[in-house]
Amino acid sequence: MIPKLRYAGLRAVAWVALVLNARGAAARAFDTMLEEFPGDAYAMASRAHLHAEAGRRDDAIAMYRALVQRHPGHGVGWFNLGYLLEDAERWDEALEAFTRATEIDPKLDRAWYGRGLVLIRLRRFDEAVAALKRNTELQPMSPYGWYQLARVHVDRHEPDEALKIIRHLHGFEPKVAAQLERETGLQAGPAGR
Repeated sequence: MIPKLRYAGLRAVAWVALVLNARGAAARAFDTMLEEFPGDAYAMASRAHLHAEAGRRDDAIAMYRALVQRHPGHGVGWFNLGYLLEDAERWDEALEAFTRATEIDPKLDRAWYGRGLVLIRLRRFDEAVAALKRNTELQPMSPYGWYQLARVHVDRHEPDEALKIIRHLHGFEPKVAAQLERETGLQAGPAGR
């Protein structure tokens, strides 16, 4: 029972430190948790997040790698690793991490979106369309996946598909639809309907 109380106490200290924006105190609490409870997924993920927040991307990547090695079924850990690898323009590694995240949690919409972005960078447009379509199925009211999907259709010389998306966006995100019209030269607004 004592270890459970110690763990709960350290977690509470870290939480209070985060609420008070005392990142150093929170980091020390997480480090203590990792010393006393090696491999704890919560402490590892939290410590990695603090590294990323502080701009220590390489340290964050290393901690997320350790997390997913220790806890290979941690879908959000794989997503966060993918996000940081994408930010570092390590496309193949990012794709692997996002793919693993979507395999673990097929409803993790952010991982599908990240996967789509990386596939665009790798110019694997067919796969990018599939990933972005899955993202838009999971988050139909978020404009981000729709925007990227329209851009891929333009890159694939499929203006009719892009126009369908722009028309769709006019229904709930007219500013994003207008941005796509400006960027692509496609007109799907009231005159183009």
